[in-house]
Amino acid sequence: MLQKGRKGKNELNGLPKGKLFGGGSKLRGRDTEFLLMVLPATLLTIIFAYLPMFGIVIAFKSIDYAQGILKSPWVGFANFKFLFGSPDVWIILRNTLGYNITFIITGPIVAVAVAIMLSQITNKRASKVYQTIMMLPYFLSYVIVSYIVYAFLSYRLGLVNNSWLAFLGLEKVDWYTKTAWWPFILLFVGTWKAFGYSAVVYLAAIAGIDTSLYEAAAIDGATKRQQTWYIVLPELGNIIIIMTLLSIGKILSSDFGLFYNVPMEKGQLFPVTNVINTFVYRALKINGDIGMSSAAGFIQSVVGFIMVILANAAVKRYDDSMAMF
Repeated sequence: MLQKGRKGKNELNGLPKGKLFGGGSKLRGRDTEFLLMVLPATLLTIIFAYLPMFGIVIAFKSIDYAQGILKSPWVGFANFKFLFGSPDVWIILRNTLGYNITFIITGPIVAVAVAIMLSQITNKRASKVYQTIMMLPYFLSYVIVSYIVYAFLSYRLGLVNNSWLAFLGLEKVDWYTKTAWWPFILLFVGTWKAFGYSAVVYLAAIAGIDTSLYEAAAIDGATKRQQTWYIVLPELGNIIIIMTLLSIGKILSSDFGLFYNVPMEKGQLFPVTNVINTFVYRALKINGDIGMSSAAGFIQSVVGFIMVILANAAVKRYDDSMAMF
């Protein structure tokens, strides 16, 4: 632990000030190499994450393309009033929060379960094949995914209607007009597409667990289930919390492709598929109101930031070592 000594020296394992990290403020060659290695990522972050923050002013202006952003008139919070003045605003908020909370809960459960099962496969070639199969949906565009779903749910030619329901002697279902089914369909499709990436992250964390813990547990007579419960899950606690905190930061954002492409823009499904992102896109496409869309993005970012801070504070209060910052 870093402590200040009586002679005004900082000591870390007995090293006086000036000897820390290879000599105070002087950089060693290795430090320079590391700094150069992260320089491209730092520049990209500044260019694509921080410089565009100037665009926040658009949320408070009525954009006149002839005058430009700076000379466009200020309208205060008028864009926010337009966003929240929609008669469907509560339905949109309900859908956005409901889907995201469900994904935050079910996503880690499915991914951790799959990662644990993969870790039990002793055949490395088979394990790599399974990982590849799971990761494939993650790289598919939602445009492609929407047509895969359509191939299953099409009323006239869909596999579900013409094979499964026909085999059971049941009548066809017009899936694209039945709102009751779509929360479950979207939950399944979203989880199927994303769980492979998360499972690989958790699998890498499992691979880093000290094998001596398993050996000691086996000597004590612990079964595989007990080793999973008392060793694997506690060791995955930090990474699960970090992934969850990152998900909470997007609590008011939704995967646009999932809610726009997969339902095929069917108006009958809007009560259960319309979220903030799709609502803003349709409003922008119809009205061309870039100020309103910027206001929505601003709200999503602010709420996400606040939620991450609050969630991290709650985790830190429970266990400081598991907090993200």
